[in-house]
Amino acid sequence: MKILVIKFRHIGDVLLSTSLIKNLKLNYPNAQIDYVLNKDCAEMVSHNPFINKIFSYDRKEIRSKNFIKRLIEEYYFIKSIISNKYDLVINLTEGDRGAIISKLSKAKIRLGIRSKNRWVNFFLKPYTTDIIPDYSVHTIEKDLKFIDAIGGKIFEKKAEIFYSNEDEKSVKEICKQYDLNQFIIVHPVSRWLFKCWDNNKFAKVIDYIQKEMQIPVVITASPAPKELQIVNDLLGKCHTKPINLAGKLSLKKLAALISKSDLFLGVDTAPMHMAAALEIPVIALFGSSDPKLWGPWDNELEKNLYKNDRTTQYNGKHTIIQHENDKIIYKNGAKISTALMSITVEEVIGEIKRRFRENGNI
Repeated sequence: MKILVIKFRHIGDVLLSTSLIKNLKLNYPNAQIDYVLNKDCAEMVSHNPFINKIFSYDRKEIRSKNFIKRLIEEYYFIKSIISNKYDLVINLTEGDRGAIISKLSKAKIRLGIRSKNRWVNFFLKPYTTDIIPDYSVHTIEKDLKFIDAIGGKIFEKKAEIFYSNEDEKSVKEICKQYDLNQFIIVHPVSRWLFKCWDNNKFAKVIDYIQKEMQIPVVITASPAPKELQIVNDLLGKCHTKPINLAGKLSLKKLAALISKSDLFLGVDTAPMHMAAALEIPVIALFGSSDPKLWGPWDNELEKNLYKNDRTTQYNGKHTIIQHENDKIIYKNGAKISTALMSITVEEVIGEIKRRFRENGNI
């Protein structure tokens, strides 16, 4: 049996779909499972033992071409996929590209969320079964509805990320270089800048961890210029000297580093989901996001205890700090979340201390 899973979304979305992948493999042990996604998300599923082949769509590269060349690139990309003659296609999002690939695959069973483009639905009729997404449950559970739709069994609800021996070795060298045994990862940035907290407050928390708790802090971020700018501003406000690895790690190396940490402190972003998948305790600062859908998932608990209560909440080993009355406003030309910015230094430090007390570390 050949199965194709399609998810043209962001990094965290793809990572959370790994529970679906595992359950597909457990239901169909002899199946070949391929995955179609955006190129920048490929590291979330590479080295996954349950995935046979990854088809990466280079959105930035293809869109840089003129109209004719773009059509040619799209044609060959889709042809490389549908030539595999799949038996089952699952499209986890409502985008047109996934719908077109599903239809052209001619798979006997095609499951997907109806496109937002009604003409695609009317003319293509891309799916043999339309799936109505359940936005009242966590994203992991939302994706697992596709298992129910094929009459399969849900064996487990766990997100997973895998990395290579080379990544492991590289991170061990980093830990040796900085003499890292017990340490906390602080990931203060997101590609969506309105999800970022106040740098002055983050600096105070970092200083407290390093000075009062005597625990090293490692700062991480992507190489994106805006993220590095935020990190540089944050470092300038710190009185202590955290280890700055911002922009220096691939996603796989970041995963390997997170796996050796004692705590992940950050905002609502893909590395938060990576830490949860690696079963590292997470303290996440939320603004406008709904934790019921996007809170850090606890693999040991395998269920979602978050509510949309906009308060401090716990799900197994993970913590979300969130405030009420959120508005997205512009300040100094940038979007910010008023609720996120109202989170205090004392709240964050209090949750860090509570987590370490529970683990017997302090």
